[in-house]
Amino acid sequence: MASTALRARAVSLALVGITAFTLAACSTDGGEPAAQSASSAPQSAAAKPATITVEDLHGSVEVPTSPKSIVATDNRIFETLEDWGVKLSAAPRQIIASTSAYAADETVVDLGSHREPNLEALVAANPDLVLNGQRFQKQYDAIKGLVPGAALVDTNIDPDKPLDAELIRVTTLLGKIFGKEDKAAELVADFEKAIARVKAAYSSDQTVLSVIVSGGEINYSAPGSGRTLGPIYSVLGLTPALSSEGSTDHEGDDVSVEAIAQSNPAWILVMDRDAAIGAKQGKTPVPANEVLANTSALANVDAVKNGRILYMPADTYVNESIQTYTEFFTQIADAMEQAK
Repeated sequence: MASTALRARAVSLALVGITAFTLAACSTDGGEPAAQSASSAPQSAAAKPATITVEDLHGSVEVPTSPKSIVATDNRIFETLEDWGVKLSAAPRQIIASTSAYAADETVVDLGSHREPNLEALVAANPDLVLNGQRFQKQYDAIKGLVPGAALVDTNIDPDKPLDAELIRVTTLLGKIFGKEDKAAELVADFEKAIARVKAAYSSDQTVLSVIVSGGEINYSAPGSGRTLGPIYSVLGLTPALSSEGSTDHEGDDVSVEAIAQSNPAWILVMDRDAAIGAKQGKTPVPANEVLANTSALANVDAVKNGRILYMPADTYVNESIQTYTEFFTQIADAMEQAK
C-alpha cells in the first residue's frame, strides 16, 4: 500500500514537472509578444494618470486624481486645503492670511500678489493642477496659456448668484477633486446650520447696517454689493437700515457717519480691514472697535447703546472661506438668540 502511494506521488510530481517545462517552452517560443503586451499595459496606465471630470465656471475639466504638483491662488479656499492636508507647490503667499500655515511655508513658492503676480514661478512649479480664483481671476487666460498641460480649475464664485450657494458649490467641487466628499459635506452642513440659526433668531423688524473700517475711517457696505458683508443680507434675510448703491470692492462706500447714525440700526456688522493686512500707506491702523467707540455721532444709535456690534473674524479680508462665514454666522446667531 505504501509503495503504491509513493508511486502515485512520483507520477504526480513528474506530471507537474512536464507541465512546468511545457509552459516554460511556450513562454520562450513565441510567447514574448504576450509578455511585452502585459508589461506595456501598466506602463501605458502610468503614462496617463487616472482622472475625474469636474465642472467649474468654464465647463468640464479633467483633473488628475493624484496630482503631483498643486498650485492654488484663491484666498477663499486656502483654509479648506490646509485643513485637508493638501500640499501646495506654489501660492501667492504675500496675500495669504497670516493665520494660515501656507503663508510662512518656505517650501511653497511665492507667486507674489494679484497686483504683481509672478507667473514665471507658477510655470517653474510645473503644476498638473491649478486652482485659480478670486484676486487672481483675471490671470485665468494667462495661466492657461503658460501651463497648457495642467488641469486648470476656476474656483471663483459667480457674483451674480447667491453667496451661500456659491460657497457650497466650490466646497463641494474641492471635495470631489481631493476625494474629501465627506469632509466637504461636513463643512456645508455646519454652514447651513449657522444660516438656519440666524434666520430662526432674527426678527425682521430689527434693521441691520454693515460697515468696513480701515485707517480709522468708517465706510458703509451696501446690501447686495461687495464681497463680504453686502451679499449676506439676502443669505440671512436681513432688513437693511440704509439702502444705497454700493461698490464691489472691500473698501466700502462714502456715506456720512451722520447718515449711518440717522438710520439707527438695531445691529451693526463690521469688517475690520486693517486687522487682516494693516492700514493703507499713509494711514494709521486703528482697531475697528476703537473707531466705533470713539465716534460720537454714533453714541445714541441703538446698536451701539445695546452692544449689538458684531465683528467678522480678523482675517476675513484675506480669508473669505466657508469656514469664515460659518464662524461669523454662528456669532450672529449666538448674539441674536441671547438678545431675544
